[in-house]
Amino acid sequence: MTSAEQLVAEVDSGARSPTGWQRNLIPVICFSWAMYQLYIASPVPFWLSVTTGVDTFQFVGNLSISRKVHLAFSIALATLAFPLFKSSPRNKIPVYDWVLLITGVLAMLYMILMNTNIAERAGDFVHPNIKYDMTVAALGMIVLTLAVYRSLGLPLVVVAGVLAGYVFIGGGNWGGASFVKGMWHFWMQEEGVFGKPLAVSTQTIFLFVLFGAILEKAGAGGYFIKIAFALLGHFKGGPAKAAVIASALSGLYSGSSIANTVTTGTFTIPLMKRTGFSAEKAGAVEVASSTNGQLMPPVMGAAAFLIAEFTGVEYTTLLKHALLPAIISYIALVYIVHIEACKLDLKGLPKPPSTKTFQRKLIGFLTGFITVSLLFILVYFTLGQVKAAFPGLTVYTVLSINLVIYLVLLYIASKRPDLEQDDPDAPITVLPPAADTAWTGLYYLLPIIILLWSILPTPERLSAHLSAYYAVLAMIFIALTQHPLKAIFRGESEILSRLKIGFNDCVQGTIAGARNMISIGIATAAAGVIVGSISLTGAHGFVGEVVEYLSGGNLLVMLILVAIMSLILGMGLPTTANYLVVAGLMAPVIVALAAKSGLIVPLVAVHLFVFYFGILADDTPPVGLAAYAAAAISKGDPIQTGIQGFAYDIRTALLPFLFLFNTELLLMNVTVFKGIFVFVIATVAMMLFAAATQGWFLFKSRVWESVALLLIAFTLFRPGFWLDYASPPFAERPGVEALALAADMPDGATMRIRIVGPDFDDIDEQNNTSIILDLGEKADGETRLFNAGLQILEEDGKVIIDALTWDSKHKQLDQLFTMGDFDNPLVIDMVQLERDRLPKELFYIPALALLGLVCMLQLGRQRRAKLAIV
Repeated sequence: MTSAEQLVAEVDSGARSPTGWQRNLIPVICFSWAMYQLYIASPVPFWLSVTTGVDTFQFVGNLSISRKVHLAFSIALATLAFPLFKSSPRNKIPVYDWVLLITGVLAMLYMILMNTNIAERAGDFVHPNIKYDMTVAALGMIVLTLAVYRSLGLPLVVVAGVLAGYVFIGGGNWGGASFVKGMWHFWMQEEGVFGKPLAVSTQTIFLFVLFGAILEKAGAGGYFIKIAFALLGHFKGGPAKAAVIASALSGLYSGSSIANTVTTGTFTIPLMKRTGFSAEKAGAVEVASSTNGQLMPPVMGAAAFLIAEFTGVEYTTLLKHALLPAIISYIALVYIVHIEACKLDLKGLPKPPSTKTFQRKLIGFLTGFITVSLLFILVYFTLGQVKAAFPGLTVYTVLSINLVIYLVLLYIASKRPDLEQDDPDAPITVLPPAADTAWTGLYYLLPIIILLWSILPTPERLSAHLSAYYAVLAMIFIALTQHPLKAIFRGESEILSRLKIGFNDCVQGTIAGARNMISIGIATAAAGVIVGSISLTGAHGFVGEVVEYLSGGNLLVMLILVAIMSLILGMGLPTTANYLVVAGLMAPVIVALAAKSGLIVPLVAVHLFVFYFGILADDTPPVGLAAYAAAAISKGDPIQTGIQGFAYDIRTALLPFLFLFNTELLLMNVTVFKGIFVFVIATVAMMLFAAATQGWFLFKSRVWESVALLLIAFTLFRPGFWLDYASPPFAERPGVEALALAADMPDGATMRIRIVGPDFDDIDEQNNTSIILDLGEKADGETRLFNAGLQILEEDGKVIIDALTWDSKHKQLDQLFTMGDFDNPLVIDMVQLERDRLPKELFYIPALALLGLVCMLQLGRQRRAKLAIV
């Protein structure tokens, strides 16, 4: 095992590999875990309940039970696969780990067997069985803490430990909880360890990680690398560009930036070095590509489902929001690689010789493009019609049509040699033909198509976990059958041996998927402690106060501080774990302080903000685990690799700031044509920003040209900034007019208000925030504000918020203000009405004119240089 692969094992899947009689213990448990997860996701428990009359789903598939089984597997495998100490043996399981394993499993077994009894005595802290409950809770928390330490490291233990300690010790307005109350909250009910993060891991994340692992083992990873090189290898800096695209494709299903770095980097980094990149720059390109892979839908490092859960946004809607920034970031990275290649005057790899005329090449390209397009059209539109005609056969119809397409594509692939993993250190005399390479593995896309078709909005849309279940089944079928079917199509006789290869790929992929889930399962349980602590104590308010004090109330400085804190909190943690930590602590801070500054940000934009900076921690020195993995392959310096990788990723760090202020980048409230326009403008702006930071546009840039490019990029990204200076966005009206203004607004209108009142933590201090009210149907002002979630009183010339309605969307006000104080009431201080203004896009005109001037000057300078040489 190479040092890079060893790092992946230590971080993601566990570095212990027992020998002797213990050799198969971890693989067997992993395989059993995967089978259990597939079983509870399938219709089988329901079918058994109907046919046998025994409620098997209640005992096996019930989410309350299954999340405890899920954590039992996670703790057991973390104890077995991750050594507790650096000195712990790697080839055998020591006695103390067996003790911890048995203790953890028994704690989970108690929770499973007593599940109903515990629910019935919730809150009864004098119940006779409470001593058993507390004993189990204490043992369970100890074993979980050790599992977190061994699989995720000390940082997460410290963060969770500090917050858990605050629950018991108290401070500020939180007086602290008794041992029984605190442990009951953390362990015995589903607001702590067994809360939402673990539920999402149980239901959805496992299946997506399993899908990606089987896809990788079946050969899709190698296929994506090959096709990227075949398509891009002949361009300047071709291997680096191919590394970017291969990592993007791997990011579609990968749950780890470190694993992505090693998987693609083993092949791409040596080739980049041979074509002229330094060891550090070759590693940095791979690091930047792989960390960005975690931002690429549909999996997003397995965090997409958690973001959807925490923000209340549908998973498919989240994919739409996340897609544009991820694609723009990758396009800009390809451009950065091109700039580096131009600086070094690099050449591409040699293309295969061809006797085809231009016309034949064009016809071949169009034929391939049209064929692939027709496949997607057939899958989407034909199945849509079948859905309408046979709604009860939807899933089976999807699988049947894809089976036919699979056989056709596999037959075409069988007429070409199978792709083999090349030696990255061997000289490449010629690149493989792109068309032949594409056809050899096009069928790998079918399970992804099934997944996306099932999950995207349609009248008969499936849930995320059920979509993943059917995609996993399709992937298992492909892994099992691709080799024997190719042998049949080729007329070969070694069918059984090929079937054995497929079976081994499937089993190994299943085991790899479960091993990759160990740290995620443990991380989501630990996140439950963090989320539970914050929900019980409001600890994020203290963090917000610190950030607000350090920023001096300046919104931009506050966002920079939150970004830095997210980077620090994310260091050394896998993707899912770092999102859970930074989201739990930092997301509420942004929401509260931004609203206080008058910026109302959608919650999903806030969570994507902290997610982006948590991901960037993977290449940020001094920790930068992905940078260490890349350096182990490139033989370069890991710190310099991390610094260079972060320099490439500055464009990614820019995006979160931009979409907080311009939510059109997240495709919010835009039409299709507007979305295309936003994509084009944002891509151009990001490429200009990359050119400015690299000091190279069409040619080497002068300092003032780089400054001009930054100004142009900023204007294209945020034309509203200049418009706000020219014309304020809101007309301010006194809060006393709120009811009259609300009554005059049309049906479905929204109203932006600023609220001022006594601070929740200090009643003598005044706090303020801004919210947007959905007024609903036309009515009198008081009724419309009530429908928007506020109970209003008019008194002494003030519009007072007396209370929130039970279904109010503005429950955060309870955590910001002290309500019900008649001497110092909570009031609507101001109503902000949008002004009619000129389109902000008018500022594109001077920006593009300046861009034209820079282009003209650089081209003229280059032309004069050529004439001087002549």
